[in-house]
Amino acid sequence: MKKEFRLDGNNFDDLEGFYIEIYKLMTLYEDWKPAHNLDALNDMLYSGFGEEAILIWKNSEKSKLDLGSEATIDFYKNKVKHGKPFNITWAKEKLEELQSEKGQTLFEILIEIFTDHPNIDLILE
Repeated sequence: MKKEFRLDGNNFDDLEGFYIEIYKLMTLYEDWKPAHNLDALNDMLYSGFGEEAILIWKNSEKSKLDLGSEATIDFYKNKVKHGKPFNITWAKEKLEELQSEKGQTLFEILIEIFTDHPNIDLILE
């Protein structure tokens, strides 16, 4: 039987809040906490989360807005501003893509991360 997790978009309004909520759910019985970044989330799903699961993302439309273009532009601007260890050229390219309405939002990136894992069924509500 697949383990079921419920993520509620009403419990967060930014990427940091998302990390707090998702890690609370998925590392409930672990004595370690992953870093708060997209790579760490993806790594956790690959290495530490091999069992089949269903992730139900309630109020996902709110999250889609909260983690939309504006938040994503701020995300990349912050990477450019801080410089190393971030890849500035890459961040600038992503920023340009977003500003020309071609790039992925944080919400879309998160959806892609989850759907890249065949052991996780994502349900958006």
